[in-house]
Amino acid sequence: MASGTTDTTILEDSLPTIVSSARIVRENEGVMQRLSTMEKLGEGDGLSWREVSFAQLSAMDVGEQDMLANPQQLSDALFTVTPTVTAIHTVITDRVKARISKTALGKIGSLAQNAIERKKDEDGLTALDAASVSLPGAGSTLTSGHIAAAGSRVQKGAGVEPSNAPWYAVLDGFQIKDLYDETTAGVGTYNIPEGETARVYKEGWKGSINGVQVFMDNNITIDAADDAKGGVFAKEALVLVQGRNSRVVTLRNEKLGGGADELIMYDEYAYGERSSGNWLIEIYSDATTPTS
Repeated sequence: MASGTTDTTILEDSLPTIVSSARIVRENEGVMQRLSTMEKLGEGDGLSWREVSFAQLSAMDVGEQDMLANPQQLSDALFTVTPTVTAIHTVITDRVKARISKTALGKIGSLAQNAIERKKDEDGLTALDAASVSLPGAGSTLTSGHIAAAGSRVQKGAGVEPSNAPWYAVLDGFQIKDLYDETTAGVGTYNIPEGETARVYKEGWKGSINGVQVFMDNNITIDAADDAKGGVFAKEALVLVQGRNSRVVTLRNEKLGGGADELIMYDEYAYGERSSGNWLIEIYSDATTPTS
């Protein structure tokens, strides 16, 4: 028989394991859905959402003795977006539900919806990557001038068709850090009076440049070269067409593991670029992890 003090290390096999808390891994909040123009493809409207645009006509001067003999011909163009189906499938056995901590079980219900929302945002970011014009370029440090230049070009619409407000910039947080550095470059060199620089130094960079509202979306992928692709665009440039509304289907599978519930979540949507090449400019710049 052993002698000595009995502590928790002696009777560790008798101690219960209890999950006291549970949490879902935090998601980056996406912005692309709310910054795009939303359109609905109704039931019975076919597979694609379609919009027709008519080209400009030209007027001419007419003198008192002139006879009009130059009729202007109408011209149309079709813009088409075809939604596709996205889904996520999870299976949880009855044994898991009976044995897992109730604290943990109560947290997992929103995971599938989070996955759909994240993919929907990432697909919107992919639409930014498809822009035909890119500024300032891989490895380049982003400045406010790049955002201002892109804003002016988007607002003018490449001289083809001007866009309407609002105008947005969506950037990775490390790209926005370069805007912060530009604004606060004088800190430590000379006294900074109350104003924009002092505000940014204390609160971080946020606001507008040349009429373009800047938003952070950390779902943007940083590539192997530490570059990121965001974009400057008019809201009307990106159209998010929603097909059938999101829906959840629950299936009972008694053959699997003593019984299980299968959860399938569906959504149907697609992004399209209206006035391609005119109202959207990619912002491709350095996004190296900040160290100072």
